[in-house]
Amino acid sequence: MALKGIKVIEMAGLAPVPMCGRILRDFGAQVIKIEKDVQGLIQDTLAYGKKTVHLNLKVPAAVQAVKDLCSRSDVLLDPYRPGVLERLTLGPKELHEVNPQLIIARLSGFGQTGPLALKAGHDINYLAQSGVLSVLGRSGQPPQPPVNLLADFGGGSLMCAIGIMAALLERNTSQRGQVVDCSMVEGSAYAYSFLWATRPHAGFMWPRPDSRGANLLDGGAPFYRTYATKDGKFMAVGALEPKFYCGLLSGLGLAEDKHDQWTGWPQLHQIFEAKFLEKTQQEWTEIFDQLDCCVSPVLSFEEAAQHPHSKARASFAQSGMPKPSPVLSHTPAQASPLTQESEDPYEATAQILREELNYSEEQIEEALRVKSKL
Repeated sequence: MALKGIKVIEMAGLAPVPMCGRILRDFGAQVIKIEKDVQGLIQDTLAYGKKTVHLNLKVPAAVQAVKDLCSRSDVLLDPYRPGVLERLTLGPKELHEVNPQLIIARLSGFGQTGPLALKAGHDINYLAQSGVLSVLGRSGQPPQPPVNLLADFGGGSLMCAIGIMAALLERNTSQRGQVVDCSMVEGSAYAYSFLWATRPHAGFMWPRPDSRGANLLDGGAPFYRTYATKDGKFMAVGALEPKFYCGLLSGLGLAEDKHDQWTGWPQLHQIFEAKFLEKTQQEWTEIFDQLDCCVSPVLSFEEAAQHPHSKARASFAQSGMPKPSPVLSHTPAQASPLTQESEDPYEATAQILREELNYSEEQIEEALRVKSKL
């Protein structure tokens, strides 16, 4: 696999860092997760396929064990607010002294510097701060966050993984590690670059740039939105280009000369809404499968996994979980398992310290102290 031979130390955290660790693991890296307590392993589906070490970081010998692991690794994933690693004596200064080639990826909400750096937040707060949340949602309704996809995983996990890849590539030339400062606010805004660039040009993309849900791609256009069907399901319409719009009208049984694409959007929306309610999702799917006009059924997770196209590409595992993407022709990724054998956290940690660091039993006992402190 592409990242075979790369060793990653992941400090346990919430979704963004574990997902970044999972991406690296799926593409071949060995990931060791540092968990502060036994409870951290429960229901952490992003930990599968990783090794887990349970260490009480209030114990100096445990901190030294993390430092020793970093001295033999390529990447450290930091999920904490700025200053936490430094208080643990595991900041970039200390770690680069023992491993100058270490990539330290610091994934946080607001970044490592600035007035908001130490503030708490979640996906919705980072989207709000980035400006992206202001354009999400229906007209006349409050902004609507798309669960926690954009900031946590788009602006966070994926952007951080890209930064790590770039730093690893640059290291081949400089032989030096560096710090990757990944802010979920900035990552979300960066992912929005195309729309940022087009907003000043009111007209085609943004006929009403001051109004949410009234523009080309935000649900304002009747030919770029979803519609309910007779059976309570939905169809997604993305017929932007004129030829696709003509195909949409043909599939709906509407005359082209009476339904201009660029005028009377509210009226067109009502017409399309009424038409889609005449048939079930399956009936509309069969009609639009014969037309190349960007109209698709809105599938559930289970339906997406069972779709013939997904099966033809083996896009999902037998469990229904999506496989890693993108697909590499020579060194494809391998999906993390969905189950993990139950194991004694004390013995599992001791085994990793033996295998990775050649720790003696005395050193292991000092790092772990006693089971009750795990």
